[in-house]
Amino acid sequence: MMLLKRMVLSLAVLLLLAACAQMQSQGGETVLPEPRGGFVTDMAAFEQFIATRPGPEDFRRVYPDVLLVLPGDIATREYRMNNSRYFAHLDEAGRITGGQFQ
Repeated sequence: MMLLKRMVLSLAVLLLLAACAQMQSQGGETVLPEPRGGFVTDMAAFEQFIATRPGPEDFRRVYPDVLLVLPGDIATREYRMNNSRYFAHLDEAGRITGGQFQ
C-alpha cells in the first residue's frame, strides 16, 4: 500500500513538472501554451494548465472559447455538458487554483 502511495505521489509530481515545463520562463517572461480553440476536450492538458495557477487573462488567451466565470461574476446556472464554461476558484493573488465546468 505504501508503494502505491509513493507511485501516485511520484506521478502527481511528474505531472506538475510537465505543466511547469510547458510554461517555461524566458527572460523573466512566462511562455504560455498556444491558444486552444473550441471547448475543452483534453482534460489532462487542461488540468496541467490549471496546475500552473494561471491568471484570468492567461486563461482567456489559452482557452478563448471557454467562458471564464470568476467569483462575484453574475452567470446563469444552466447545465452545460460541453466544457464551455468554467467557474474558477482564485487564490489571494487572483490566480486560478481550480474550479469546475458547469
